Amino acid sequence: MRDVKAAVCREFGAPLAIETVTLPDPGFGEVLVEIEAVAICHSDITFIDGGWGGDLPAIYGHEAVGRVAEVGVGVRDLAPGARVLVTLIRSCGACPSCAGGRPTQCATPGAGAQPRSGEATVVAAMNCGAFAEAVVVDQSQLAPVPDDIPAAAACILSCGVVTGLGAVVNTAKVRPGDWCVVIGAGGVGLNAIQAARLSGAARVVAVDISDEKLDAARDFGATDTVLAGSDGRAAMLDLGRLADHVFVTVGAGPVIDGALDWLAPHGTAYLVGMPHSGTVGHFDPVSASYFGQGLRGTRMGDVVLRRDIPWLLDLHAQGRLMLEELVSETFPLDRINDAIAATRAGQGRRNVVVL
Repeated sequence: MRDVKAAVCREFGAPLAIETVTLPDPGFGEVLVEIEAVAICHSDITFIDGGWGGDLPAIYGHEAVGRVAEVGVGVRDLAPGARVLVTLIRSCGACPSCAGGRPTQCATPGAGAQPRSGEATVVAAMNCGAFAEAVVVDQSQLAPVPDDIPAAAACILSCGVVTGLGAVVNTAKVRPGDWCVVIGAGGVGLNAIQAARLSGAARVVAVDISDEKLDAARDFGATDTVLAGSDGRAAMLDLGRLADHVFVTVGAGPVIDGALDWLAPHGTAYLVGMPHSGTVGHFDPVSASYFGQGLRGTRMGDVVLRRDIPWLLDLHAQGRLMLEELVSETFPLDRINDAIAATRAGQGRRNVVVL
């Protein structure tokens, strides 16, 4: 067992408290990873705010990079000292979803190792709990990453990159010549934008409320920008035609409601950002049916770690995938509430806690 510092949530909506918790030794197939850096994702904030419920006390954080410190029995291909991404994707490898290449929808993910505070259990949320100096996770949640990528940039691969990029490449399967709209030019949206560029999309239209973020979107590959609140159909027709794909990377009900307005016949809108539980959407089923339009969810970009991370790392090594440019600001663990506040306020692309 090991004592580590962690940012613990004991009350929804309240600041996190830095406490000492005890990690169990790695069990069968599990790995102890010492965290180098962990990014602040809006999903963490939604959990902290109670938007998806869950038990407390809890440790959030799921977008991390670190080094293997100890391995349990049955661990393959990993040894102490290895540098790895830490993700929330815990998969059994044997259920129909895993066997079909969809580990993000594993039907039997199992329960991860849970730290303790005194005699009480502290939930390692999302089978991760990476707002901490170290974690114990299943080997399926890890992917090797080279030493030459700075920790603050590498950790974003664990969620922000694969979620945005995977929605475009894996879920939507964007083809050369397609027209894409990305609503929200934050960390996930910028990765959807650069994925559309890499996929050969003819037009990549970024939509956001911030001129600063729209400028960043152009740096990542957007061909056109539109201020949020504009008439989506009119904006697209001004550019030439309606979109084949719309990626909604913000979890806001009104934005989701208007996603189909940007679409051409037979186009599909993808829900990448997740709203609070209980959010109710509204759309015109007659129009959607008549024009053959679709509305589809995508979780973690339908990523397969062993398939997708190596080629993303190769793209980065070639200078074609932007990672370092995603990092806005870094914070020590004892300032994690400042990092959360900055992210909540929409400041920056990705704010990262570096340990």
